[in-house]
Amino acid sequence: MATAITVPAEAGKTWLGHPRGLFLLFFAEMWERFSYYGMRAILIFYLTKHFLFGEDKAYILYGAYTSLVYITPVIGGYLADRFLGPRKAVLVGGVFIAIGHFLIAITEGPGGQDGFYLNGFYLALASIIVGTGFLKANISVLVGELYARDDHRRDPAFSIFYMGINLGGASGPIVCGLLGELWGWSWGFGAAGVGMLLGLVMFVWLRPWLLGKGEPPAPEKLRAPAIGTISQEWTIYASAALGVAAIWMVIRYAELLGYTLLIFSALTVAYILWRSVTVLTKVERDRMFAALFLIALNPLFWGLFEQTGSSLNIFTDRNVDRVILGWDVPASLFQSVNSIYIILLAPLFAVLWTFLDKRRLEPSSPAKFGIGLILCGAGFLVLVAGAAMAGQSLTPVIFVFLIYLLHTMAELCFSPVGLSAMTRLSVSNMVGLVMGTWFLAMAAGNFIAGLIARATGSGEAGDVTQVLDVYSRIGWFSVVVGGLVLLVSPYVKRMMHLDLIAAEKGKQA
Repeated sequence: MATAITVPAEAGKTWLGHPRGLFLLFFAEMWERFSYYGMRAILIFYLTKHFLFGEDKAYILYGAYTSLVYITPVIGGYLADRFLGPRKAVLVGGVFIAIGHFLIAITEGPGGQDGFYLNGFYLALASIIVGTGFLKANISVLVGELYARDDHRRDPAFSIFYMGINLGGASGPIVCGLLGELWGWSWGFGAAGVGMLLGLVMFVWLRPWLLGKGEPPAPEKLRAPAIGTISQEWTIYASAALGVAAIWMVIRYAELLGYTLLIFSALTVAYILWRSVTVLTKVERDRMFAALFLIALNPLFWGLFEQTGSSLNIFTDRNVDRVILGWDVPASLFQSVNSIYIILLAPLFAVLWTFLDKRRLEPSSPAKFGIGLILCGAGFLVLVAGAAMAGQSLTPVIFVFLIYLLHTMAELCFSPVGLSAMTRLSVSNMVGLVMGTWFLAMAAGNFIAGLIARATGSGEAGDVTQVLDVYSRIGWFSVVVGGLVLLVSPYVKRMMHLDLIAAEKGKQA
């Protein structure tokens, strides 16, 4: 791998009270999310308007892709735990992602389902999926390694990191959406690849800011030959390239993905449970059970939230009055609204959690999850109410902004809190695997999102009755489940044994 340029860095130097490495990871993840969300904003339109897929097929393929990018972090987390370390895993992941985006850009083709160009597109998706597997879980692990487990700055740090994610998420759909919808699809996907390259440059250049965090657990073994004269490290990279070919074959049969996902999820959770029962102490076992409870809520939340890029994107394109100040805003640009809200609200939530923590009033992680589910369901109910008020007319665009506002508040109660909880509750030699399982549960949610989107029947003969009926039912379901989570949250909090973390740190010292 490339050698980093030496950048002076004083050990322990901070910015805004946080290690400088947090801001390196902030910007590296910002550019990776620029590429991901920029591509996601135009993907459903690329499938329906360029390759001319029907909505049923497009929704399932979209769901297959977005679920696979959350399955592979389980493998990437394991490889980082055992061999590569998080830093190398993040770097190689970025390389695969950039290759995938540029491959889409150069294999656009004339349109329609031409076999050569369609298979080139599938190969590009496979490269992005493998790259995300290396990068996604491990960059969050790097954030966690910058802080002690009982450091009160952990939750605010993950909120700041999450704001970086969404700075990329806000700019990606605007840049890639405008280029893709108005100039040409290859321009949009190419811009996503450039964003990932910028992230890689920053990550290599400012590596000293990580202060040695995230290095391989056994560097000498990683350099040792594994197959002939090929080192263990390069054997892993070659296997990843073969993984691209394997996923290229899988993604063409998206309908079968659900069964594969179900089996893979069950085996992963069974392995964690087996380790928890047979190896861990009682306190560690309780914490792992608490982590699995939070992980179990992931598929519901993301199944609803990820309507954003599929059915809600189509609904916005066809059934919303998108004229703002005389400009008919392309639907893909609304994918940036969620991220813009997070940029505005993440600092406020970080301050809020710190303010409440000092007064011992901060909700526990399980309670925040319950609040998030209630807000997510409320967002769908608000959109349904707005469409009902509009009657036969197009839904006013204000209701799109409102659903994104409520979903953004829900996400800030869910995702950064969950990332922090996974690194806090995991034992040291399983943190990558548990973080990968967190993303595996998100994968299940993304596949469920594809099934929900297909159930909406969005846009059939211009009838929106079915989509609104589905949105109403999932909205109420999420509100009820969120209320139940709030009720059991005190019991789950006790299983986290947060009061023992400081004592455990003292023993280790």
